[in-house]
Amino acid sequence: MSCHTNVVDILTEITALGINLSMDDFGTGYSSLSYLREYPFNVLKIDRNFIDGIVLNNEDCNLVKAIIAMSHSLGLTVVAEGVETKEQHTLLNELGCDFMQGFYFSKPIPAKQFLDLSMNFDKK
Repeated sequence: MSCHTNVVDILTEITALGINLSMDDFGTGYSSLSYLREYPFNVLKIDRNFIDGIVLNNEDCNLVKAIIAMSHSLGLTVVAEGVETKEQHTLLNELGCDFMQGFYFSKPIPAKQFLDLSMNFDKK
């Protein structure tokens, strides 16, 4: 049995337990389109390097648009990392991005403060 088969089997068992798997930093490093086909991911996180320029750079915007469309066609939820401006947030909403994270929403904060902050989001 190959290492690849072991990884697929283990990831399949994990998802059978109801745990969602995410491919982090998509578009950089070791992330690959083939992994989306081979492994049972539920979530794709677009690396911040693509998000940085989406408002100013048409190529970045088109890449993010394509990543979102491709991910949705594969049944994946999409998270954009590194959202820092209202313009990025607005554009990502228009492109159909499911979730966003970044300094636009909050700088890193202690767990207790995060819980208080998240309670306020539910009230809006």
